[in-house]
Amino acid sequence: MEFLTRDVLVLSFAALMGIAIMAYVILDGYDLGVGVLLPQAKGHDRDQMIHTIAPFWDANETWLVLGGGILLVAFPIAHGIILNATYLAVLIMLIGLILRGVSFELRVKAPAHRLELWNQMFAIGSATAGLAQGFMLGHFVVAFRDDWASLLFAALVAPCVLSAYTLMGASWLVLKTEGDLQHRAARWGRHALWLTALGIVLVSLATPIVSPRIFARWFSLDRIVIMSPIPLLVTWAVIWLSRWFYQFDADEHDHRAWIPFTLTIELFLLSGLGLAYSTFPYVVIDQLTIWDAAASTPTLKMILLGVVIVLPPIIVYSAFSYRIFKGKSTHLSEA
Repeated sequence: MEFLTRDVLVLSFAALMGIAIMAYVILDGYDLGVGVLLPQAKGHDRDQMIHTIAPFWDANETWLVLGGGILLVAFPIAHGIILNATYLAVLIMLIGLILRGVSFELRVKAPAHRLELWNQMFAIGSATAGLAQGFMLGHFVVAFRDDWASLLFAALVAPCVLSAYTLMGASWLVLKTEGDLQHRAARWGRHALWLTALGIVLVSLATPIVSPRIFARWFSLDRIVIMSPIPLLVTWAVIWLSRWFYQFDADEHDHRAWIPFTLTIELFLLSGLGLAYSTFPYVVIDQLTIWDAAASTPTLKMILLGVVIVLPPIIVYSAFSYRIFKGKSTHLSEA
């Protein structure tokens, strides 16, 4: 395997980590969003919302484990720096994920007078995890600086990321439900869209301010034309989403219910692509490159073997579950 040079291995693991993180953000993003939206519904609608994510949510979180695992074993130096800078946010995120996991399981067997409690715990856990992840993103963008302005920026980004998850959850509900719940999901998505757009703007403005290198990468004369499709496509997606949500009619537009979910995925992918372009090849902005942070070449080869064994079953299982449970989730009831 002479072609597996160190450069190839490092780039491959960086790409795998990016793909795993993006898969988590999109897939677990919608079930986090559904959890955040749960208190805005009542009775049977809450059960329907839970049913739309029940077959998928455990598998969705697998991508977080994969991304974190790659960071730990393939880029151990970066893992140490990032965890040290974000340990409190990571702890809060884990508490939120544990709370939502416990409440999701217990709400099914809870007596009627306790069901509301577990619904609220599921919503609180979802919101806590989303806010913590948003804070970590904001802290990453400012290169983990600890001055008050950087921490304030991270605190501003946190609710924007939570709103992005809410947008994803609302778009998922438009796709998977019918009738009044579907119509209200469109309204929830319209409300979440603008704070999501604000978050994209905040991160887009902050990255070139934090790093002159990033500023030159985006705004040098030869790069503006090449990279301009990304912000243009993001703007187009936001405008189209706004119009679609505003004009949505469940009777007329249900056959196009896939549009908002697809556009929201586009927003996430384009935002992730823009952030990756800004930061590459640094895993900590302007401090540590992926080559400096990577493990030894023999270690990377051994880890690659594990990834080759583990990744295909994850993909096959996820694809199989989405195939089996495709379509509307409107005819199920609590066991």
